[in-house]
Amino acid sequence: MPAVARLLRSFAPVVLSGVLSALAGPSYAQDLPTEIRIAVPDLSAGTDHSGGGVVDVLRDQQLLEKEFAADGIKVQWLFFKGAGPVINEALANGQVDFAYLGDLAAIIGKASGLDTRLLSGAARRVKSYLGVVPGSGVKTLEDLKGKQVAVFRGTASQLSFDAALASRGLSERDLKVVNLDFSAANAALAARQIDATWGNAGLIALRERGLAELPLSTADLGGAGDLQGVLVGTGQFIDHYPQVTERLLRAQQQALNWLAQPGHKQAYVELVSRLANYPAVILATDVEGEDFSRQFDPKLDQDFLGRLQTAVDFAGQQRLIRAPFQVTEWAQPRFLDAALQASGAAQAAR
Repeated sequence: MPAVARLLRSFAPVVLSGVLSALAGPSYAQDLPTEIRIAVPDLSAGTDHSGGGVVDVLRDQQLLEKEFAADGIKVQWLFFKGAGPVINEALANGQVDFAYLGDLAAIIGKASGLDTRLLSGAARRVKSYLGVVPGSGVKTLEDLKGKQVAVFRGTASQLSFDAALASRGLSERDLKVVNLDFSAANAALAARQIDATWGNAGLIALRERGLAELPLSTADLGGAGDLQGVLVGTGQFIDHYPQVTERLLRAQQQALNWLAQPGHKQAYVELVSRLANYPAVILATDVEGEDFSRQFDPKLDQDFLGRLQTAVDFAGQQRLIRAPFQVTEWAQPRFLDAALQASGAAQAAR
C-alpha cells in the first residue's frame, strides 16, 4: 500500500500539469508570432508613407516595435496605394494580420466572407470634400446632375459620397461617375478632364493652388457622408495570439492618449504633413475645430457601432455588398476593453 501511495504521488505533478494546460486552452495560445503584418491605405503624395491618424503616431513613436522588441517580434507596416480593395485581397490571401481601414472597405470584406474581427475604432466622423473645376458654377450636389465625377470605388469615399447624395435625394445614377483613386482624381480635376471629385483633405492642396474650388464638405451637410475608420484583425491571428492582440491594442492606446492631448495637435499636423508630403496648411484647415479626443476615440460604443450599422444597411441598399450583417456580431471589444483598463490603471498610478 505505501508503494501505491508513492506511485500516485509521483503522478500528481503530471496530472496537475495536464489539468492546468487543459484549462489554459490550446497550447498554441501561448506561442508568439515572428512578425505582425499591418495593412494601411497609403494617403501620401510623396515618397514616404502616411496613413494619417493613429497610424502615423504609432510609426513615428515606434510604439508597436518597442512593445514587441523583447520578444523578437517584427512589426511590418504595409502601405497600399490601392487602399481598401487591395487590402481586402491581401487579407483574403493571408498576407496581412491587421488592417486600418475606412468603413466601406472593412464592411465589404466582412460581407464577402472574410474572417475579420472588429477590434477598435480608428477615427469617427471624418469629413469628405467636394472638389470642382474653378468657375464651373457647381455649388451644391444637385448641380452635379449629368456631370462627370470621379470617386474611388470600393473605399469609404464611395460610401461617403453615396450617403451625401442620398441626403439630397440623389444617387450615382444621376451623375456620370468614373472610378479613380485619389491621386488620379486630383490630377484629372487639375487638368479639367473631369467636372468634380469627392475626396479627402488632399483636395485642399488643389484649392490652395487655384486648381479647384471646394463648395462643400460633409460638415455642410449636417454630417451626411461622414466616414468612420476601424482596426480589424484576422480571426486566425486573433484566435492564435490573443495576448499579442491585446498588447497591440495597449500600444495603440498610448498613441491615442498622445493624440487626445490638445497641446499635441500642432505636432500632429506637422508629423502628418511631413509624412504625407502635404503643406501643413492643408491638415491644419481640415482639423480646425476638431476635438481629437472625440475624433480618435477607439471605443466600440453604441454611437460608433450604430454608425457602422447604418453604413452596413446603406451599403446593402446601394448594392455595394451582397447582404447586410449585424455589426454587434462582428465586434470583439474585449481586447480593447482590457487595453483601456490597463491604460486607465497606468495613468492613475502616475
